[in-house]
Parts: sequence; C-alpha cells; structure tokens
Amino acid sequence: MAQEVCWADAVGGQAAEAARRRKCTSEANGGRPVTGQGHVTGRHSPKALRPAKGRELVDDLRGVWQVSIRRACSVLNFERSTYHYKSRRPSQAGLRKRIREIAETRVRYGYRRIHVLLEREGWQVNHKRVYRLYVEEGLQIRNKRPKRKVSAKLREDRKAPTAPNQVWAMDFLSDQLFDGSKLRILAIVDAFSRLSPAIDVRQRYKGSDVVDTLDRVTAIHGMPKSIRVDNGPEFISKDLDLWAWSNGVTLDFSRPGKPTDNAFVESFNGKVRAECIDQNWFLSLDDARSKCENYRREYNEERPHSAIGNKTPVEFMKSIGQPSRAMV
Repeated sequence: MAQEVCWADAVGGQAAEAARRRKCTSEANGGRPVTGQGHVTGRHSPKALRPAKGRELVDDLRGVWQVSIRRACSVLNFERSTYHYKSRRPSQAGLRKRIREIAETRVRYGYRRIHVLLEREGWQVNHKRVYRLYVEEGLQIRNKRPKRKVSAKLREDRKAPTAPNQVWAMDFLSDQLFDGSKLRILAIVDAFSRLSPAIDVRQRYKGSDVVDTLDRVTAIHGMPKSIRVDNGPEFISKDLDLWAWSNGVTLDFSRPGKPTDNAFVESFNGKVRAECIDQNWFLSLDDARSKCENYRREYNEERPHSAIGNKTPVEFMKSIGQPSRAMV
C-alpha cells in the first residue's frame, strides 16, 4: 500500500504540477487554451508517442511500480486498446527476398523499375511499400557523377518524333578486353519507341564499317528518315554521307560541345555502360559481341521504360500496331 501511494504521489504530483502550470499560462493568455509548453499559440501540439514506444513506457511503469496496465495507461494517457493491439500485417519476408534478388541481378534498377517487374510477376504491392523495403534493405543507388551546374540549351528547330523510324540516334562507346585490347561499340536507338536495332562491337570502326552495320540493320527494321550523330570521324566520312544520300536519310549532326543535342543516345549509352559493360569481363571479341547482344535483347524485350508507360520497346511497338520484327 505504501508503495502504491508513493507511486501515485510521484506520478500524480508531476501531473498536478503540470496542470497548474497550464492553468496559469492560460490565465496569462486571457483564457485561451495552451497547446503545449513552449509552443506558440496557433501551432499544433507535439506529436503523440508511437505505439511501440508507448507500450515500452507502459511496461517500464508496470515493472518499476508493480501497477496494472489500466493504471499505467491512465497515467501516460495511452489507450489500452493500442497497448493490446497485435499487428495482423502479413510477413514481408518473401517480398523482401524477391526485391533483393531483382536488385542483385539488375544492379542499376531503382525501386520504381523493380515495382514494375514485381507487378508483372503477379505481386499485389504498392510502390510505396516497395520503396520502404528497398530502403530498409540498403539498396539505394547513388549517382557517382555530379549533376551539371548550368542548364544546357537544346536545339529549338527539332521536333519530337511521332512514329517509329522517324529518328534514330547513334554513337560510340569505348571499352577493352581483359588483355587491354581496345573495343569500339556502335549503339543505335530509336528516339520514339526506345528500341535498339543494334549494339555492334568491333575492335576498330571506320566509316565503311558504319555503313555495313546500317545496311544490315535497315534490312530488318526499315530505313529511318533521320539519324542523329555527333561530329566523330566515322560519322563525317564520305562513305556514310554517300549512303545517307543514296537512301534519302538525313544526317542530323550535333553542335560541337553540345551532347544534349543527341540526348537519347547519350542516355542509352549510360544504360549500356552501367548495366552491361561495367558488369562483365570481355574475354574475346566474340564474347563481347555475345554479351552485348544478350543485353540488347533484354533491353528490348524485358526492361521496362518509364518514358513509354513502363512497357518494353517490343510491347510498345505491338501496342501501336507495329510488326514484331523489333524482336530480331
């Protein structure tokens, strides 16, 4: 009994003293209610305790003062129903495991693209839950390259493509084999459908080699009306100029020092490097060609693209009534 009175004096006395302070402060404010100590009139009161923290405090009071749950909850102004509540949320272990598996096999995929893949597999899950689990698993991607401090000026005379094969964009990437031998990779992408007709790997590239690649690709996918290129020696060659004139294709050159003029292929190059080149060792030229071709097929047939409604380029081509030759 003496212990219970001591506990009531200790806790109840603090509550009574706090009530007297609030009353005095209210009278000083002309009878207006006070939302909390140290708070300016009109602001919200401090946020209530989280349920887990409240349960912890209730258990601490019960352990120290040997009182009932009812009395401990009453003193702390904590609902008993909240204290007794047991979460019925199903286990997220399976979803966590699948998110980690996708992130380990596709290391440059963020939570939005992972959410699209999960929906395709039949998971009924909100993107916000995917984001929470993605962060809790420590899977956030950090861009190592700093953002530009100045805004790039885009060309104003260009119009956005409205159909496949209106505008292609192509550029080169450089890499090497395991023994240091140099590689040149020609990447081509359709600016409308995001389809990649070719990722061609050779140890050296000349203007005539670009023409050979374009002849092979256009025989399958059709002839583009325009191709956006930079001012590299392979693209300003007489061989490519003659091929473009013979086939009625316009070569749209970027301005010197303005890579944003060919932003589609620059973005595509970044994906190829991050998701293919940086993830593989190339043991030979044939090995490099095989791995780049496998990535091109995955890019066209499996990888979702936010710019085209989280569809793959092949799915997007089918949705607009184009033939499935894009899968070749």
